[in-house]
Amino acid sequence: MFCALSSLGLMGIEPYIVSVEVDASRGIPGFEIVGLPDAAVKESRDRVRSALLNMGYKRPDAKIIVNLAPADTKKVGSVYDLPILLALLGALGYESFDFEGTAVIGEIGLSGELRGLTGVLPMVLDLERLGIKRVVVPVQNAAEAAVATGVEVLTAAHGKDVIAYLRGEKTLAKASEIPSGASRAPYLLDLADVKGQSEARRAMEIAAAGGHNLLLIGPPGTGKSMLAKRLPSILPEMTAAEAIESTKIYSVAGLLPPGEGLLRYRPFRSPHHTASPVSLIGGGANIVPGDISLAHNGVLFLDELPEFNKTTLEVLRQPLEDGVVNISRVRQRLRFPSRFMLVAAMNPCPCGFFGSDDKSCKCSPAAIQKYLGRVSGPLLDRIDIHVEVPPVEYVQISAKEHGENSKDVQRRTAAARKIQLKRFSGTGVTCNAAIPSGMLNDACETSPAAERILKSAFSRLGLSARGYDRILKVARTIADLDGEKLIETPHISQAIQFRSLDRKYWSG
Repeated sequence: MFCALSSLGLMGIEPYIVSVEVDASRGIPGFEIVGLPDAAVKESRDRVRSALLNMGYKRPDAKIIVNLAPADTKKVGSVYDLPILLALLGALGYESFDFEGTAVIGEIGLSGELRGLTGVLPMVLDLERLGIKRVVVPVQNAAEAAVATGVEVLTAAHGKDVIAYLRGEKTLAKASEIPSGASRAPYLLDLADVKGQSEARRAMEIAAAGGHNLLLIGPPGTGKSMLAKRLPSILPEMTAAEAIESTKIYSVAGLLPPGEGLLRYRPFRSPHHTASPVSLIGGGANIVPGDISLAHNGVLFLDELPEFNKTTLEVLRQPLEDGVVNISRVRQRLRFPSRFMLVAAMNPCPCGFFGSDDKSCKCSPAAIQKYLGRVSGPLLDRIDIHVEVPPVEYVQISAKEHGENSKDVQRRTAAARKIQLKRFSGTGVTCNAAIPSGMLNDACETSPAAERILKSAFSRLGLSARGYDRILKVARTIADLDGEKLIETPHISQAIQFRSLDRKYWSG
């Protein structure tokens, strides 16, 4: 006999329908799975066979072929255990189910219990478009699956529950009815802990308000990493759309905490400088998102920037510009979103004291040039704000009073971001850093005096077209923080100031 039902697969973070077809016929007993299954899918036959026996069904004495269509798309993971079990029951004549309009996903244990999966949120979000009316998921994935609208999301803890539901003997709880824990707030370090560094604090506020990339450069021990780690505490809260986007990526990567729904806090990723290009952009045998996608709508912090392999750094160039990363393999071409804030920290030379007034640098000019040369010009050009972090004076360190706290700074960055969301409503742009070239003139209107300053800086600093655009975007953010519609002289001057530091260190 033949039986088929619908299940789901993922191409990156985009769902597609997988038809699970089972044929049980006379012949030498066997159990084969076809349709480009990976190792986890092939092992499904042993899990399904054991679950079948432990749930009280007799051992099948038939030649069983399972086809996962479309047959030319690689199938990965344990998501097809439950649909294979149900289709097998129908093909063997043990049960008679109506699967019309229903999709099923779930890993099954040897006794028939269901276990949670990765990637459930992106699978269930767009099912209405795919013609699915309801979907059955493991109860462990209820919190993330409850986000889906336009489709009935049912949950089950055991294969027997699903069978009883399909027989019409019981109902399954809806995902929205299952209690879930709130997204746990990460421990956010407070900007008030930072002593001095007023210029760096201002640069961080501007970067947070407009989503701009930031480079912190200075001697060891001046607080570069300390500042960067406090950036999440002053970022505006994620919008509902941003929360869904980030949660989809974490769900696919298997990093979504159990029992939690949407992520509510912007991601902060800080890979070690030994990270490979694949770990940053994503990939592997079964392609998974890399750190730049896991940092989507959040921060990617690269400490000790020149210590990263140059090839690793160069793979950042295209995602920084486009906001997406395209991963191409022989059989797969996937796209992951990767619009993140790049925050980098570095010393100005191998010993760390080049340009310092307090300690003399022991590095040769050739060593300094080689060290700085590990960070390429094209990558620097994509970093909007460059700020020097000098040593802190004793008076500042020993001061009893604290600086402005993160909550007060966040109020200003959130207000500026609200202005940006209103300005770009309906365009898909969420912050000033993402303004496309075609919208730049309309969004960044400057006063005549500010225009003259920018024109002078363009020729004096030898700016590229990208550098010109990024100065305008930073100036737009500074004006938003001040609540001004027109970019004035102070706004453009400060934006230029934060763009000229590379000339000091990389000019030769």
